[in-house]
Amino acid sequence: MGIVTDVVLPIALAFIMLSLGLGLTFRDFARVAKQPRDFFVGAVSQVVVLPAVAFGLVSIWPLAPELALGVMIIAAAPGGVTSNLLTAFGRGDVALSISLTAVLSLLSVVTVPFIVVFSYTHFVGGDLEDVSVAGTALGVFLIVALPVLIGLAVRRLAEGFATRVQPTARRISGLLFVLVLAAAIYQEHENALEYMGQSGPVTAVLNVVMMALAYVLARFLASGPRQRIAISIECGVQNGTLAIAVATLLFGGGLAVVPAATYSLIMFGSALIFIALLRRHAID
Repeated sequence: MGIVTDVVLPIALAFIMLSLGLGLTFRDFARVAKQPRDFFVGAVSQVVVLPAVAFGLVSIWPLAPELALGVMIIAAAPGGVTSNLLTAFGRGDVALSISLTAVLSLLSVVTVPFIVVFSYTHFVGGDLEDVSVAGTALGVFLIVALPVLIGLAVRRLAEGFATRVQPTARRISGLLFVLVLAAAIYQEHENALEYMGQSGPVTAVLNVVMMALAYVLARFLASGPRQRIAISIECGVQNGTLAIAVATLLFGGGLAVVPAATYSLIMFGSALIFIALLRRHAID
């Protein structure tokens, strides 16, 4: 697994984030100023409420410390690129979804290291010599923020080229996500069913509770039904590749990677059920 961990996984994540950047324009960031309330509700829900809910769950749920750490890692991850497509499918505010994904992916350079290091100290303890906020921030910047900024720059300087290659890049990103997820599961294949049986229920509860809570918060605080849909999906569909990469690169995989894998398997099903309920009952 050495070459997969040290080379393939970071490159795969960097390419996925590059494909995200190719689909962005500076208008996606400027939109934050035009929709500050909706963006603020979505950002607080994802950056503050989601990790807080995860922390509460793993504090009362009987889990191995490494599994608890893994749950916090997936909770710290920003929304995934697929959230934008699911928001469109659910007839939500796609522009808001894109803005949340873009800005929070860049902010993850700050948010992910603090949440991960705190969680490691609280749940696992031990020597933190190889796990620091600064070191983690640098790693997240190189494989998440920098590729997004490069993609954004390419879109700005060569929009025609970026527009042509972006659909293909998105398809490749989807394939890479599947391969990363399969590799994470294979890494623990000897005990995969046992570990997933332990982490599956808590990640499922986290996913469902957070989507429902985000929807309720957005119902009271956001500007309309399309914004509620976008915020709910954005808080439910996380960047599983980033979570798997953080767990693998910092902690060598093991139990810490399992919650990210199980959450990634669960989140698409729950998002599609959520969308089906919206369409069937015309929830507003």
